[in-house]
Formats: sequence, C-alpha cells, structure tokens
Amino acid sequence: MPGMQGWQAVAFRISGDKAYFSGCGFYGAQDTLCDDAGRHYFKECYIEGSIDFIFGNGRSMYKDCELHSIATRFGSIAAHDRNSPDEKTGFAFVNCKVTGTGPLYVGRAMGQYSRIVYAYTYFDDLVAHGGWDDWDHVSNKNKTVFFGVYKCWGPGVAAVRGVSWARELDFDTAHPFLAKSFVNGRHWIAPWDA
Repeated sequence: MPGMQGWQAVAFRISGDKAYFSGCGFYGAQDTLCDDAGRHYFKECYIEGSIDFIFGNGRSMYKDCELHSIATRFGSIAAHDRNSPDEKTGFAFVNCKVTGTGPLYVGRAMGQYSRIVYAYTYFDDLVAHGGWDDWDHVSNKNKTVFFGVYKCWGPGVAAVRGVSWARELDFDTAHPFLAKSFVNGRHWIAPWDA
C-alpha cells in the first residue's frame, strides 16, 4: 500500500559506473539500496533497512559505513546477485559498523556465485546463528559463493563465522577487497579518499 512504513520499496538505485557517495543516508525497509550494476564507492554512509537492504550485482566498496538493521522478526544486510565466476562483481564492506535489531544474516546468495566480504567490521549482537544464507541453492553449499570475513570484531562476530562455506580470510585472500583498487578506483577516486 502506498505510504506504508516498513514495506518493500527501493529508496535508491545505482546502475551507472564510477559512482562515489560520501556521507549519504539511505533509509528504507526491504530492498533499500539497489546496487544494480557498475563500480561504486560508498564512504561514511548510513544505510538502514530490514531485508536485503543492500542488493544487486554491483562491484562496490562500502568504507566506514554504518549498516543499521530495523528488522523485527528476521532480516539480512546484503544479497549479491553474481551468476558467473567470470563476473568481477561483489560487495566489500571495510571498517563498517553493523547495528540495530535482529536477528539478521550478514549476506545472502541471491546469485549462485555471490561475493560478499566484510573486513575490519564491527558486528553488534544481532547476527543470526550461522550468519549467512545460501538462498536454498544447493550449489552454494558446494562453495560456489564467496562469503568471507577478515579481522572483524564485536559480540556478533562468532555467528558470522557460523557456516562451513563462509571463509575466514587470510591477508593474501582479503587484500583485493581492502582498497579502492577493488572497484578500479585509482583513476576515478581521489587519493585522499582511499
């Protein structure tokens, strides 16, 4: 129904390439931010929602962002839709803060080759047991998805490490996701914004 709070509706969609967002707020419930396609850099943004509140097949870095859940029964932060191992897409969350209500999954496999990484991220005590959802794709349990964490912390971090097909990354595996080079940002993101 129009005007109903907490219902499914996209607040913002980005399908362009080389888009930079700094200090922005994205507010919604289910499907708040459609990170559809292209390379994107989100810095110091606040993103709020309940279910899959960041979703799509973009190649995006979220740096120093707050990801705030308003889920009342069950929620999820990110649903990535990568459907081929040849696609270079994925979501990298670096030095972020996960807050709000739960329980919620930190990532869901919208596509069979979904790629989501959290590094240096704080997780409040709201992560659902297991931390990740395979979207009922049997192949995801056979490790076609790439879900990983690197040096994350907080009371919810144990649940993030809760399934065998999510990975605790070492530096070499995490490194490609840690800098603006993940979005080929050297030529379009200012050096001081790294």
